[in-house]
Amino acid sequence: MWHWAKIKPSEIPVTLLSAALPLAAALFLSAALPAAAQEAREFQTQTGTVLVETLAHGLQHPWAVEVLPDGALIVTERPGRLRILRDGKLSSAVEGLPDVAEHGQGGLLDVALDPQFSANRTLYLTFAARGDDGYGTALARATLSDDERRLTDVKEIFRMNRFTRAGQHFGSRIAIDRDGSLFFGIGDRGDGERAQDPRDHAGALLHINADGSVPSSNPYRGGTEGLPEIWSKGHRNPQGLTFDTADGKLLTVEHGARGGDEVNNPQPGKNYGWPVITYGKDYSGAEIGEGTAKEGLEQPLYYWDPSIAPGALAVYRGTMFPEWNGDLLVAALKYQLLARLERDDTGAITSEERLFDGEFGRIRDVIVAPDGALLMVTDEQNGAVLRVSKVPTQ
Repeated sequence: MWHWAKIKPSEIPVTLLSAALPLAAALFLSAALPAAAQEAREFQTQTGTVLVETLAHGLQHPWAVEVLPDGALIVTERPGRLRILRDGKLSSAVEGLPDVAEHGQGGLLDVALDPQFSANRTLYLTFAARGDDGYGTALARATLSDDERRLTDVKEIFRMNRFTRAGQHFGSRIAIDRDGSLFFGIGDRGDGERAQDPRDHAGALLHINADGSVPSSNPYRGGTEGLPEIWSKGHRNPQGLTFDTADGKLLTVEHGARGGDEVNNPQPGKNYGWPVITYGKDYSGAEIGEGTAKEGLEQPLYYWDPSIAPGALAVYRGTMFPEWNGDLLVAALKYQLLARLERDDTGAITSEERLFDGEFGRIRDVIVAPDGALLMVTDEQNGAVLRVSKVPTQ
């Protein structure tokens, strides 16, 4: 059974994400890509019938998808490949990526386009990197060549400060603010206590400028109380991160243990509790921490018990599904579904609808395309790119 916690979050000083893709991208997605689809199936939802089209398959554990200005898609594969999907055809792997370590849950993770991508062709990647002490999460900036065959000017602009041999909980999604600064998450790397250490990048939401420097809005920018890149702590493994473009709030979804997956509204300097408080239990069935609440630690906006193993998070702001306006969309791995969370006028989550239960495999990413359709990828050995659109009523 699922549960939610109703709390009234405070406003946070986060500006609106402004980089809207050109109208041509929306037209391309609504016309050209469906024509190249290899499979189409209809599903009934609480708000009508949707069409799910397979745009591509044969990807190896795809992790993230983004829309290029001309409507083509750029997709990451966890083993360390970046591919372009255009006119129903997948490119060969883009060359010149940073040194990606495929280790446990780690590998090539998220891709995000710079707000000025049309002019500067800059993108950002999060990935598992190798170090003398093992593996950790890193973030790089690069330029996609005009022919889309390679990355140039690749520069690592962040690397977490403590590497280990652990193979779990690398994070990591990227959300770009209107000023071009980057928010991204790193999991606790399998060691919950690290999430409570303000001098450890693990178990944290991070915030840096596009050149890797520290923004003035960060709570520990002076470095005396915590690492200057840290925005918030107490996160177990945040793999979904996005801005709501209507109000500028930053939202994240993160994995719990056996129960306790959470939606949070991370605010500067706040602590979101893991592993001191949680709505989940250890995989052995043992209790974790000190219960579900403690003074000074934040409550989630919503939680799941049992866990759905959330992947990405999107806020629906589009024209294709106006009845979904403001809803949260959460990709899920364990139950192989897409969760649609309805919100009231205060932003509180009031109900959940589960879509596509077990129909497509582990859903890792979900985004809202410029035309209002959804794009998803399935984290499978034979992974797919899917498009979800509305079937018009007769």
